[in-house]
Amino acid sequence: MHEKLILSFFLIFIVSCGGSSINNSAEDSNDITQTLSPHPLVWDLASPESVGMNSSLLEEAFDYAFKDGSFTQAALIIKDGKLIYERYRGITDNEANILTSTSSSNSDQSFYKDLFNQRDKDSLISSWSTAKSFTSFLIGIAIESGHINSIDDYASNYIQEWSRDDRSSVTVKDLLDMRSGLVPICFNVSSGELGNCLNSSDSASGGNIVYANDQLTKCINRDLATEGLKYPWYENGTNEYINGSFVYSNCDTMVLGEIIFRATGQDIQTYADYNLFSKLNIEAFWWKDYEMYGQSNGNYLAYCCLDSTANDFAKFGYMLLLGGISDGNTQKYTSYVSSIKNLTSYGLKFWTICSKPNSNSDCDEFVISTIGFDGQYIIVDKTSSSNTLTISYPSNSQGVSLGNSASFAIAINQNGSIFTFIESVKF
Repeated sequence: MHEKLILSFFLIFIVSCGGSSINNSAEDSNDITQTLSPHPLVWDLASPESVGMNSSLLEEAFDYAFKDGSFTQAALIIKDGKLIYERYRGITDNEANILTSTSSSNSDQSFYKDLFNQRDKDSLISSWSTAKSFTSFLIGIAIESGHINSIDDYASNYIQEWSRDDRSSVTVKDLLDMRSGLVPICFNVSSGELGNCLNSSDSASGGNIVYANDQLTKCINRDLATEGLKYPWYENGTNEYINGSFVYSNCDTMVLGEIIFRATGQDIQTYADYNLFSKLNIEAFWWKDYEMYGQSNGNYLAYCCLDSTANDFAKFGYMLLLGGISDGNTQKYTSYVSSIKNLTSYGLKFWTICSKPNSNSDCDEFVISTIGFDGQYIIVDKTSSSNTLTISYPSNSQGVSLGNSASFAIAINQNGSIFTFIESVKF
């Protein structure tokens, strides 16, 4: 039985922190305590065979995923609420050489080896855009808690700066789905300032705003795009912008973080600590920008850069699989989780992967996923198939049908932005 599998994949290319390198199956560890909570402090352990999987084939699959040049540094599988397999490693000499050759700095191989040499289950991982999915769930919490009426609320109910012009029509859902119509902004390396994106490649990763000061002000002060005009950030400027089109934008999520702040009176770190992280037994830490007078002396980067461990990131995925946060005898936020699990295309800051294509070039079942820039994944299989699970990550968005197999061997290109399917291993 291969239903209810969470695959947490984290390919760390640039940012992560230390620990000792290990390479082992979960069944070999003896220092994990048992827990009865559906949201464990630490994962209960089980052998792959006890949940119907083959250890040898899992080993083979992980070998593919951790091959030299993949930059894979942490991966684990949770099945039926138990940790059945995990592996960690630092970067190889070859990978350090690749980083050195492609870096614009004067850093040598030893710099990267020292920075990324050690990894274990306690090593922190920067989520990059996986954080967007966490921000989305905080919106769901704020709705059920009565701080936000619904995702159909006008964002201007909370961002008053938008209430007196055409931006008043933008909804919270528009921001969640990357369909706000607000122009993306990009970081200019030469000036050190945020401004208009000059081409589509600049805006492809959401605007590359992470190292700029006072990102929030610029994100709020954006204008709506004009339907029918050609923009350099929209399809290379070859097509006219269509109102309501999907445009990947970090700023849209940054504004959602401010909506949470204004609606609840708490920044997203404080709000998440009490309402999400503590409930799931997670420790996670959000980055800020450098604005001196924002939320708690700096605005939290709601679109990016949540530092936690692979094990803790997997707890978030498992909560989604369970259908919400269990609190005593009740389950909270079930409606919002249901909306996430019913997605058939990008929405609510989650991606979808076709796990069961049909003969009509359509899809019968999907898995949901978070994606971070350097290959940080939380992949949740919520399908009803009794004995088939297909998970793949090709470079296109449609997925690949592999029959009775679970595929998670993936590679990353040198700049950390393109993910390529390698091959599958049948369980």
